[in-house]
Amino acid sequence: MVPAQSALGLKPGVIFALKNIHDSVNINQQNRLHPYYLVYVAQDGGVIIDHTEVKRLLDLIRTSCKGQAEPIRAVCQLFNARTQDGRKMEQCSALLSAAIRSMIEVKEEKDIDSLFSGGRTTALVHAIAGIDDFELIAFLVIEEEAP
Repeated sequence: MVPAQSALGLKPGVIFALKNIHDSVNINQQNRLHPYYLVYVAQDGGVIIDHTEVKRLLDLIRTSCKGQAEPIRAVCQLFNARTQDGRKMEQCSALLSAAIRSMIEVKEEKDIDSLFSGGRTTALVHAIAGIDDFELIAFLVIEEEAP
């Protein structure tokens, strides 16, 4: 857990690290981290940075944790209060679902685009059904600091 810092592009939300359990499925055939995926979702469920911007996401993760050798106690306390010490994770689960939906939507858009471009199409190849296609590896909570 790290504090939100708008000036650095760290808005309240969660960055999810996921692993596609189907090694043959590489969304858009362009993910350099495949079978791993990163997605940054805002508290309201909107995607801040999708899985296609891997370098930007890795830079944000590095920036958010730079100089921190220990957990930031105040931020952890805020998260624990909001989630009742991790017993109420429904909001995080909803954000995880939003992250996976966003990856499916990007793939569907790219598939449609591939139908109208020269060369091979990615449509109807290697479909991703949803959350069951991924394993949650880790998540980084960007917590809004209390006023």
